[in-house]
This record gives sequence, C-alpha cells and structure tokens, in this order.
Amino acid sequence: MVLRRRTSRYSRMPIDMPSIVRLWMLRLLVPLGGHRGFILSTGFSNDAVAEALGLDEWIYPESEEFNPQMVRIKLRKLHESAEKQRRDIGVSDCLDANIARLAKLVGLSDTDCRILEFTAMLKNERLLDDATDWLGQLSSSKVFHVLSVVLNLPEPAVREALSTKNVLVQSGLVYVDRSCQSTLNGKLEVLSDSFADHMVCSDADPVSLLRDTVAPAAPPELGLVDYTHVNPSLAVLHAYLREALLSGRKGVNIFLYGAPGTGKSQLAKALANDLGCELFEVASEDEDGDPINGGARLRAFRAAQSFFGQRRIMMVFDEVEDVFNDGENRFGRKSTAQTRKAWINRTLETNRVPTVWVSNSVQCLDAAFIRRFDMVIELPVPPKRQRAKIVEGASSGLLDAPAVSRIAESEDLAPAIVTRAASVVESIRQELGAQGAASAMELLIGNTLLAQGHPPIRKSDPDRLPETYDPALIHADADLSEVAAGLVRHKAGRLCLYGPPGTGKTAYGRWLAEQMGVPLHVKRASDLMSKWLGDSEKNIADAFRQAEQEGAVLLIDEVDSFLQDRRGANQNWEVSQVNEMLTQMESFSGVFVASTNLMDGLDQAALRRFDLKVKFTYLKAGQAWDLFCRHCQALAFTPPSWDLQARLGRLQNLTPGDFAAVIRQHRFRAVPSPVDFVSALERECAVKGGAKSVFGFS
Repeated sequence: MVLRRRTSRYSRMPIDMPSIVRLWMLRLLVPLGGHRGFILSTGFSNDAVAEALGLDEWIYPESEEFNPQMVRIKLRKLHESAEKQRRDIGVSDCLDANIARLAKLVGLSDTDCRILEFTAMLKNERLLDDATDWLGQLSSSKVFHVLSVVLNLPEPAVREALSTKNVLVQSGLVYVDRSCQSTLNGKLEVLSDSFADHMVCSDADPVSLLRDTVAPAAPPELGLVDYTHVNPSLAVLHAYLREALLSGRKGVNIFLYGAPGTGKSQLAKALANDLGCELFEVASEDEDGDPINGGARLRAFRAAQSFFGQRRIMMVFDEVEDVFNDGENRFGRKSTAQTRKAWINRTLETNRVPTVWVSNSVQCLDAAFIRRFDMVIELPVPPKRQRAKIVEGASSGLLDAPAVSRIAESEDLAPAIVTRAASVVESIRQELGAQGAASAMELLIGNTLLAQGHPPIRKSDPDRLPETYDPALIHADADLSEVAAGLVRHKAGRLCLYGPPGTGKTAYGRWLAEQMGVPLHVKRASDLMSKWLGDSEKNIADAFRQAEQEGAVLLIDEVDSFLQDRRGANQNWEVSQVNEMLTQMESFSGVFVASTNLMDGLDQAALRRFDLKVKFTYLKAGQAWDLFCRHCQALAFTPPSWDLQARLGRLQNLTPGDFAAVIRQHRFRAVPSPVDFVSALERECAVKGGAKSVFGFS
C-alpha cells in the first residue's frame, strides 16, 4: 500500500482562477513536462494547483492509494478539453483594455500583446508562477520555447518580440534577463511589480500605469531668478529647451551636476514651469518606499519615451549615480550604464522626451557618455548676493538684514538647506514668536551645515570693516589709495601683500573690494588644503573660477602654504600645488590679492607673476596716535592726554591688529579709560617680543 503524503504549500481554499490561466498551466504541465515535478509518487507537490486544475478527487482519494499514472491520464484529458475551448477564453476585460491602449500608444504587435498578457498574469497569479517552477532553471533560449508552447505562437515570432530591437523590449514593458538561468518568472521582467498589478486590476490611462516608476514632479520652490549665477549657461539652456519642445527635437539631454542641495532638481522644475510644459521624474523609490535599482530606473525611463513621445513634457532623472556609478569598480564589477553602454549611447541620441539628468558629481560619467550630452552644466553654491536673496525670500520676513547677511556668508549654504529650515520654522511659527522663529531659523541652518562638515554660521559679519578703518593709517611701502584707484579703473591686477601679522593686509583686501563695488572671496589655507591627492589643486582652481564668475576680488590668506619654493619640495604634490596656483594666477582676469607673513620662502617664479608686491609693517608714531584717538572717540572716552602719545611712540611693533584685540577684550574685560587702553596695547606688544623680531621679509 502506498501511503498518501500531503505536501501543499498553501492552506486549501476555494480556487477562482481565469480559464486562460488554467489553460496556460495545463500547457506547462503536459506538453512542456512540468507534471514531473507536480505529480509525485505519494501525491501532488502542490494541492492548490491540483484543486485549481480539477484534480480534487486525487487530493484526498477515497481509496488509500495515490496512483500517479491515473493522475497523468486525467491531466492529459483536462489539457485536451481545455485546448478545444481555447478560442472561447481570454484575459479579463480590464487587462485586455489596458493592453489595447498600450498597443495603440507604443505600437505593439499581436505577439507583443500576447507576451505582455502572459507576463502580467504571471506576476499576479501565484499558482501560475508555481506551475512554471516545475520547468526548472531556464536559459534565455529555453524561455522562447516555453512561451511559444504556452501561448501557441511560433518560436521565431517570440524570439523576435523579445529581441532588444523590438518595441516590447525597447519600451521597457517586458524583457528577458539574460544574465543568468532562472525560473520563468525570474527570467521575464516587467517595468515594475506595481505596473503588473495595475495592468491586471486598474482600467486606467496608460500614463497612470507608470506611477510607481515615473511620476509628475512637484511644483518648483525656486524660480529662474534664483539661478542668475549660472548665466549665460542658463540663457542658452532655456532657449535650447524651448526650441526642442517646439520642434519635437530628439536626443535632447542636459547633465546638471553640483554639490548636494544646490538646487539642481529645482532648476529642472523651474525651467519646465517657465516653458509651460509638464515635468515627470524617474522615481528612485517605489510606492512602498523601497529603493529602485539602476536597471529598473533605466527601464522606466525607456518606457516613458514611448508613453510620452507625443506630449509636451520634460523629464528629470535625478541621482543618476544609481545608473552610472552603482558598480563602483568593486571586484571588477561594471556599473549599470557600463553593462548597457550601447543602449545608453543610443538613447542619448534618440530619446523623444527632453531630459535633464542630475548628479552630485560629473566624475560618475566616463568620457563616452559625457560627449553625448548636449549641455553639461555645473551648478555651484550660489554667490553671497544670490544666497542672501534666497534666504530673505524663504524666511518670509523672519530675519532682519544682519541675520540674512550672516547666514548668506556661508559659502556652503545650498538653497535646499534654507528652504527645508524655513519649512520647519513656518510650521511652528505661531508657537515660537517672531524672535524665536528667527533664532530657530539660524539654529537649524547652522546645525545642518555642521552635520555636513562645514563651518557654522558666524555671529558677526567677517567682511565688515571697523568704522575706524582708514588706509592712511596702514604703514605700507606703497600709496594704498592710489593702488586702489588704479584697480578700480582697470579691474585687474595681482597683488602680494606681505608683512607681520596684524598689519592690515586682509583688511586692505576687504576695503579694496568695497572701493571696487564687488564681492570679496576670502580663502585661507584651511579652506583649500585637502588630505586627498589632487583635491587641493581642484579647490584652488574652483576658488579662482568662482571669483571669476562673480566678478569678485579673490584674497588668499597664508598664500605661502601654496607658493613655497619648488626647489625645496620633497613631494610631487607640493610641486603640483605651486604649478596649479601659478596657472590660475596667469589665467585670472580679475583682482587677486595674496597675503603672507613669510616672504623669504616663496617660489621665485611666483613672485615674478605678481604685478605689485607691497610691504606692510608696524605703525608709525603718527599713525598709531591717530588710530588711538579714533578708538577713544568710538568708545566715548574723554580726549586722551598728550603724555599718552609718548607712550604709544615707544611701541615700535604696534599694529592695527593690536587695537582690534584690545577692542575684543573690552567686551568681557572693561577698558575704562585711555590710560587703560594704552596699557592694554603695551601688553599686546610685549607678548610679541619686540620690533626687532625676524618676520621673513626685508
């Protein structure tokens, strides 16, 4: 006696299955031989499938014996009966309607439609999926044969429909995974699981079938007026996209890159809004919030080209690192784009929908891809003037002018940081009150900058010159006012300011920018130096480029860190940094100011490239007295007595920086009188060790 063993994977329940699915399952089991895994010596490997096919009597037979041979005979009869009725059965009205719409929109053949029908049902009907498992692991060639039998189609027609040149595959609706052997369900891929669900369950517009992978973009939070810092590139881009939309030009692709939060996606939204067209985004996560891999995102993009080809729309493909850099060269693994290089190149030349591709870096693209983009535009952090406008606009009147200036001072302040902080504060504005909301805005922005590894917001404006500043009170070997007047006229020049600390070199750079009516970019060694090979050179180049774009005066403090004499270099990077600085100095068309406390060690070739070298040194007695009197007036002291002038005259190493230090002390350690002020200056000079100290310059 053969004992009956129950091996069902599911609890028994009433089976309600479309007749067409039942026919497909019978073809899988009978002509394709799947019955070998389904009918075992002791019973069925899946009772639910047996019940769905009409083999109920053999699940719990009246006799205690299970007869595999009799079951196979019964199964063949069921198959023969189903084949006789095949002309009277079909897929559901919903799936049929969706297939018809897609066929009209994309241009699917009858064979394409049959394959799409089957694949959509395969992704939705669990028992059909189970039945395909009994065919085992399939090669791509075997898949074509299986489909030809299941769908009663010529195998060459199936092979042609699933070729990479056919519209079914090019549209991304269905394709065969050729990377490995797998079950039929594993080999046949669709746009997304939700796409298959919507095909079967939702009688919908074809575009809505893509909603899990391609969705309408949210309205822009910024306008084109917030991107004036990328003109004239923006003007060219705007005109090109307008012409492309009007003419239906193919192969229109724009690559935007820049640091996170600089507003790249927002620019795409602002462009679409200004051009009066719809904007759709290729999703990076599905409806459940799970990430979508690069290959699936490419298929979604490919489908959108077919779905949207006749509509006036643009697309944005954000986070393209998912496609171009997901391999990361680990163990020789190629990225998604590299494995589909020919397809990517062809798409960039023929896509119907103008597309903006967005990335944090251009480094993820190799040269073969870059040259196929119509425009490649870097989106830097906006200049201070533009940052101030964005901060002011986003804060909705929460911040006063000094606060706006302080926040906008951060060169790492991306628009996204401001808009996110403003959104949070706006939601609790009533509870915080005006003053609390303003403080919260600064707090949130500052915390985000710190978390990103950037300097915090400074509490005071570092570019603000003291009210007592006067170039006449700077001891230099050139007429500083005359130098400034010449630079105002000619707008170009390279200055090297050298001398002891505190003698006013950096302050003169700020005053010079004010006289010229242009922004000032101050860079220190810590801003430009990097531990990564080649990054310091890149930072130097970026500093000159940004100043050039904004028409700013560029002041590099501690320039000796980059212009050391190459004859004493021990490392290649020391030479490359000097070379980069010299190259940038040569090509820079604006005003460049370098300051240093150490002149003797500078590279001789670098010194020759400066138009003027100005020595700053200690204050003369008359300058010291004039500056002292101005500070006494600013502090509302009584006029100082003349005997204090003699004491000041004996301080031969006195600098404007010493005065600034005493003023800072006054905030927490009162300096109540002119006498106390002079005493504090004497202490500052004593710490420095005297005027005879060597400072490395002649």
